[in-house]
Amino acid sequence: MKAIVYLAPQQVKEVEDWPEPFCGPGDVVVAMRAVGLCGSDLSLYDGHRVPPSLPWVMGHEGGGDIVAVGTDVTDRKVGQRVVIEPNISCLECPACRAGVTSDCKQRLILGMNHPGILAERVAVPAGFTWPVQDDCADEVLACFEPLAVARSAVRRSGVGRGDSALVVGAGSQGIFVALSLLALGAVPFITDPHEGRVALAESLGVHRAGSGEDTFPTFPYVFETAGPPAAFASAMQAVASTGTVTLIGLSHQPVQLSTADVVRRGLRIVGSIIYDHPRDFADTWEAVSTTDIRPERAVHSGVLPENAASAFAEARSTAGKSWIDLTGWQSSP
Repeated sequence: MKAIVYLAPQQVKEVEDWPEPFCGPGDVVVAMRAVGLCGSDLSLYDGHRVPPSLPWVMGHEGGGDIVAVGTDVTDRKVGQRVVIEPNISCLECPACRAGVTSDCKQRLILGMNHPGILAERVAVPAGFTWPVQDDCADEVLACFEPLAVARSAVRRSGVGRGDSALVVGAGSQGIFVALSLLALGAVPFITDPHEGRVALAESLGVHRAGSGEDTFPTFPYVFETAGPPAAFASAMQAVASTGTVTLIGLSHQPVQLSTADVVRRGLRIVGSIIYDHPRDFADTWEAVSTTDIRPERAVHSGVLPENAASAFAEARSTAGKSWIDLTGWQSSP
């Protein structure tokens, strides 16, 4: 079986002898069609994360077609196209029982603490696959999971129709937050030093935020999607009094925060890590199916497996969502 494996920092390779997945009684085996690349993958690629073993299969955003079902699975069938929910919570701990599966300390994270999905076939618990239309575009499969992350953050922020909001960072996660705000009926603005990314956001109907002390307004809702301390500082500067800052970007670098500023301005700071099972994936599929959100507009052409190394190397500087197109693997003998 083919797979794309991580060997060392900034070294990935396509292999043809990776072990076939084991389909447990509650699992399905998915023949992968599309896998998106995100900041967590790039952190591992750059050597900032250490995988459990080497070589390692990365990837957690994507989907494909079911080719086998476990003996206990009754609600999935061979031939269904599915997206994979890659944070597999235990469903038994206090956080899971409270409906906050994003805080499950036992969860398996595909591509991080459990082998990922950049492979020809993968086994996944059936309950963490989501059937989609048979003709669902591969670009949607590649970006469905980060869209769910974005929509979860928007839900937790409390932003509503007609509210203005600033998105700090126009990487793919920032773009999906902005698209989620547009679908809600909010009025999103965006800022990023990368001109190509801001231009992409504008082409999708997002407003470019002003710059400079005299032209940069404050916003009742701010979403920080980039992670670096400078982005956090920009978010705190841009939020209006009594406003909400929702943090999505991840960084281990310390940031400067004045509690006096937070208290005197009555600010609300919300951290949003991934989504809660099953509500947020269900909500995202409803949005993709019934609204004009069209997340595939932020996804560029897929990269073939033999060019995966270039895709990883260039993903941080690319406007829009990067992904690996695995459909050629499925059509090979």
